[in-house]
Amino acid sequence: MERSEQKRFDKLYQKHLTTLKLQGKSPSTIDLYSRPLRRVAAFFDRCPDTLKPDDLKTYFAALVESHSWSTVKTDRNGLQFFWKHVLGKPWQFVDIIKPPTVKSLPVILTTTEIELLLNKARKLRYYTILLTLYSMGLRLAEGLNLTISDIDARRMKVHLRNCKGGKDRYVDLPLRTLKALRRYWATHRNPTFLFPEGQTANQRHRATQPMSRSSTQKAMKHLVEECRIHKKVSPHSLRHSFATHLMEQGVSLRAIQELLGHMCPKTTAIYTRLTETTQLNTRRIINHLIDELDLKGDDQ
Repeated sequence: MERSEQKRFDKLYQKHLTTLKLQGKSPSTIDLYSRPLRRVAAFFDRCPDTLKPDDLKTYFAALVESHSWSTVKTDRNGLQFFWKHVLGKPWQFVDIIKPPTVKSLPVILTTTEIELLLNKARKLRYYTILLTLYSMGLRLAEGLNLTISDIDARRMKVHLRNCKGGKDRYVDLPLRTLKALRRYWATHRNPTFLFPEGQTANQRHRATQPMSRSSTQKAMKHLVEECRIHKKVSPHSLRHSFATHLMEQGVSLRAIQELLGHMCPKTTAIYTRLTETTQLNTRRIINHLIDELDLKGDDQ
């Protein structure tokens, strides 16, 4: 890219980031919507504001061959935002690419597989974060960003802040999970985070950021391999498994929707395709579910 064009790109790119922030987009969305701008600029080696529909057809055709449909959809949305809100031009390329609608069921781990995973976790931080994700049905970011002030031990609740969709919610805190969180926090005593970044206790004590998503993802991948679980799962699978196990225990669909923070009942309804439900007390079932796990981590 020529120097003058590079300067124009840099200016537009910064305007793109600023516009995303001013529209209240989350840091993760800003990151996702900025990647396609860098990617398409590198693909053509020129500033994206000069691209025509045929150029984008070429770009997306190549993207389909090299990336997932999720990436294709994200790039389309990110570039559409850039065209409409940064360039101030109508987005005329919406029909260039239409990722297929895939209605796949989530992969579920059994309670026996959950026990295997947690008992294989030799590092206390991974044992604790995976137990936390499963026992409260949390998204990975929700678990990693937990702070001391989010824990209400008196009410046995956890306050989740600025979750997906920008909403807060409360979830029930199993007693076993509270004990695990206290046990792990006592190893670093960070003044803010329950899961701070850092390799040593001293680094974790002084950390100002939570530990990374990738470290937890890699840890679970290794645990799955060690346990010889032949399923394509990730930390998010613990959330799906939690919801399914609650439904198998008889918790209502509405209660599970509230626990998971789903805005639309249809999102939660997918679990009805995995099990049968009846109405029972939610908190009692959650504690029973977590207490029944045969875990060695309680003794660490």
